Formats: sequence, C-alpha cells, structure tokens
Amino acid sequence: MHHRAFASLAVSAALLAGSFAVPNAARAQDAPYVDDRSDGAKLVQSLYNAIARKEYARAYAYFGDKPPAGDYASFVLGYKNTVDVEVKTGVVTQEGAAGSLYAPVPVAVRSVDKDGKERVFAGCYVTRIVNAAIQEPPFTPLHIESAELGEVKTPFAEAVPKVCHSPS
Repeated sequence: MHHRAFASLAVSAALLAGSFAVPNAARAQDAPYVDDRSDGAKLVQSLYNAIARKEYARAYAYFGDKPPAGDYASFVLGYKNTVDVEVKTGVVTQEGAAGSLYAPVPVAVRSVDKDGKERVFAGCYVTRIVNAAIQEPPFTPLHIESAELGEVKTPFAEAVPKVCHSPS
C-alpha cells in the first residue's frame, strides 16, 4: 500500500518518544509543539504531533514533494473523525544509497473515532534526506518519502513490525 493509501485510512495520531496518547480532540491542542527532523523516528513523531494539534498544513509538509492523499483537502478530511490515538515505533535503522540516507520507521497506530470504534494499523514509514553537504538552495530537509500502513487484527501492544526495509 502506497503512502497515498495510508492517508485514506484516516489514521491520525500524536506521537512523542515512541508512544504517546492524546485523550481527546479537546486536549489535542494541549500537546506540546514538536517539530524535530533530527532522525526518522522523530520526524514521524512530529507528523503525529502536528495531526494531534490539528496543524494539518505542517503535517502535510512533512511528506516533501510526495504528499499523501493527493491533495491537502483530502488529507485533512482523512482525520475528520479521529478523536483518540496512540502510536508506537519500533527499531529504526538507517541506510545510505546514492547520496541519500533512508530510515525505515516501523509503526503501530491505535485510533478511536467519534463513535468510539477502535482500529489498529501497522506498517512502515520511510524517511529520506539528501546529503546536506551536497545540496544547493533551497535546502530539502529530512522528509517522509513513503508510508505503507494497513489495518490489522493484532493487538496494539504487539502490532509494531519487527523490521522495515529501505527502498531498493
């Protein structure tokens, strides 16, 4: 499943330090602002922090030139009914390829919608940065290159994939 498909799943979450829950939409704005592109896991955490705070433009921008859902309006619509989320990340490895560093980030997401329906998703984000020393302006920061997540029946506590792979 491509990252565009992920966005259509209406997965939303707030992610800080591996696992973080946001009790409800009213408290989402109380989540501290996190915008950290220092590594792949922290970038994914920042994505979900933006979504939890309903800062969808910031969340959308973490995807660089390959935004999910095709357009911004569709991206925002995907999070319309989400009120409670929890996310866990697994072990992240970093791999170099042709002047870029890729970091596959295993993720499990538990979301609850306005009707109280709980869903668990699992999969991988792949983050990428072009070697900063060889870039010319405008600088392209670490960004989400792709995401593949799908709904699973596995309990949330066990749903984080053991491994994710960089693109070949």
